[in-house]
Amino acid sequence: MYTGIVAGTAPVTGVDDDEGIRTLIIDMDGFCEGLLIGASVALDGVCMTVVSIDGTEVRFDAIEETLGRTTLGEIGPGEMVNVERSLKVGDELGGHIMSGHVMTTARIISREERGEGLDLLVVNPANVLPFIIEKGFIGIDGMSLTIGEVSEEDFALHIIPETLRVTTIGSKDVGDSVNIEVDNRTQAVIETVMRGLSLSPPDYPAPQNQLEMGGDS
Repeated sequence: MYTGIVAGTAPVTGVDDDEGIRTLIIDMDGFCEGLLIGASVALDGVCMTVVSIDGTEVRFDAIEETLGRTTLGEIGPGEMVNVERSLKVGDELGGHIMSGHVMTTARIISREERGEGLDLLVVNPANVLPFIIEKGFIGIDGMSLTIGEVSEEDFALHIIPETLRVTTIGSKDVGDSVNIEVDNRTQAVIETVMRGLSLSPPDYPAPQNQLEMGGDS
């Protein structure tokens, strides 16, 4: 599990594509203390499993399911990713509980700098629309954010300077896609109500392969 409080960013130093598997090589300098093979690390909000460690270079494997549902299939050497190590007992929960199971991606359609902050408008994906609620939580590229104004077409994000400093969100532009994980508590409540009213929940994808994601949800 994760908190959505991104610890920092790390560069992609290499990408190997082979037989439906993409290996991402990340320079995890500053994030390697106590890191072991098999550990779970969130990269841009996607729960990934460490498969090898060579100094500060850490390798992660992503299968087609992950590549098709997240932005990890689009990144290349030189790009930066948000990094969060998995939550440990006793850690401060500063954001909200996240699984790292990205449900979909969405495109940024507006970007406006406001003082030292940043306002973004993001397309509202139809398959998770019921779970995107004004002032609710949402995971965007692994960041625990508060949802701003919501319409049928889009939702707003108001990014504070500290988040811009620590994460990659400030480098995003119109047309870029971001990974989305809705708040699982919001999802559970709304789906329960919808079933009680005999309404069909949205047709959203099933969670990613748990072995690859490193989770036991």
